[in-house]
Amino acid sequence: MSIEAVFFDLGGVILRTEHQAPREHLAERLDLSYEDLVRIVFESESARQASLGRITTPQHWGAVAARLGRPASEIASLRDEFFAGDVLDLELLDFIRSLRPNHRTGLISNGWSDLRDYVIRNKFDDGFDVLVISAEVGLLKPDPQIYELALRKLDAEPGRSVLVDDTAKNVEGARALGMSGVLFRTPSQMRRDLESVLW
Repeated sequence: MSIEAVFFDLGGVILRTEHQAPREHLAERLDLSYEDLVRIVFESESARQASLGRITTPQHWGAVAARLGRPASEIASLRDEFFAGDVLDLELLDFIRSLRPNHRTGLISNGWSDLRDYVIRNKFDDGFDVLVISAEVGLLKPDPQIYELALRKLDAEPGRSVLVDDTAKNVEGARALGMSGVLFRTPSQMRRDLESVLW
């Protein structure tokens, strides 16, 4: 059965931390390890609440600043420095666009309340038929309900759909629902693995 819908993760796939130095310098300045800083931003309770849409992105960054013992006046600079090494993969976005109109495409991201604005501001919303963002729907991968919602939005069957994600448990969650899954490691590997599924 041929694939009709292709879903992509954002962070770690389309948007990746290609340059660690800014984040390393920030961690050093805050007297933290790189790993501890990443955990505070992405794995803390406020991060989970933001990913579920229970608090806004600014509220989460306020909690991060408080956890780090920094004043609210530094929130913007903390955020900007933390993400300074992140790069959008424009070649991958062009590849995603090339899949259409032969395939429907979707984004499924465990993201915060500002993610849709980020996608639109950076002008790559045209690559997707649907954006399913956890903060907007109150569901997190690998909860099967978020995949089911994305499939409904594209009127796609699990057996004719594939998810590309850099987190093994998210890929496994999609496969458990009957979807195909591609674990992202590098852009070239992902394209090879995806093309073997598509064609």
